[in-house]
Formats: sequence, structure tokens, C-alpha cells
Amino acid sequence: MKRKFLQKESGTSLVEFALVLPLLILFVFGIVEFGVAFYNKAMLTNASREGARAGIVFNVNGSGDWQFVGDAHPSYISDTVNNYLSNYLITFGSPTNANVSYITTTNPATGAYSPGGHLRVDVTYTYTYLVLPNFVASLTNPLNFTATTVMRFE
Repeated sequence: MKRKFLQKESGTSLVEFALVLPLLILFVFGIVEFGVAFYNKAMLTNASREGARAGIVFNVNGSGDWQFVGDAHPSYISDTVNNYLSNYLITFGSPTNANVSYITTTNPATGAYSPGGHLRVDVTYTYTYLVLPNFVASLTNPLNFTATTVMRFE
């Protein structure tokens, strides 16, 4: 009878599954979490490109003169970036916590907002983890992403 009792292994697979399941769940959530973070980094880069492109485009102002859109409306670049991020960023927090700053470096020979000058758009975003800090205590610090785009006024 003792030999028959030692040969029964009907519950071992359930115990092994119970031991491995938390690690498997942590691994799957880690893949999803970092996938979302890297997607957001790519969208941040695209948003900085969209903002730079919006700032270097020529437009006709109310008096019929050609000017750069960024010159006429300094907040237009920031609005363009924030609109892009609100449409494409994956977050369950506040999608408007991106910080947009743009610096114009000009062509010394021709002045500000002139052909040959450059527009630099810097966008920073703080990504807070969605699920992983509930499992891993060391992941409470958010990730800080930065994207920079420099385009030439043509």
C-alpha cells in the first residue's frame, strides 16, 4: 500500500502550474507594458516631427503676406503636438502631460523665420507604468521620454 501511495502523481502538475503561473503572468505583463512604452516613444517622435513640420510651413496671413505658421502663432506648434499625442498615445492617465518646447535657431545672414534657418521642436513625456508596479516594487519610477526634431525653413 505504501508503494502504491508513493507512485500517485495526480496533483503534481497542478502544484507546478501554481508555482510557474505568477512568473508567467509577470512575463506577459512585462512584454505588454514595455511594448506600450516603446510604442509611446515612437508616437512622441512622430509628434515632434508633426510639430516641426507645422512650424516650417509657409502660410498667407490676413494681409496677404507669406509667413511661417510658427511665426504667426507660437502656440500652433504646441497644439499640433498635443493633438497628435491625444489621438495616438496609449495611456490610461492624462494624455496631455507632454511638455512641448520649441527653439528657433536662425540663419545669421537672413534673420528669424527665414529660409535657411532651423526650427527645433523638443517634446518630453513622462510615462508611468500601468500594471508592473503592482508586481515589482522597484518600477515605481516613471520613464522620461524625449524627442527632438530639427527642420530647415525652406
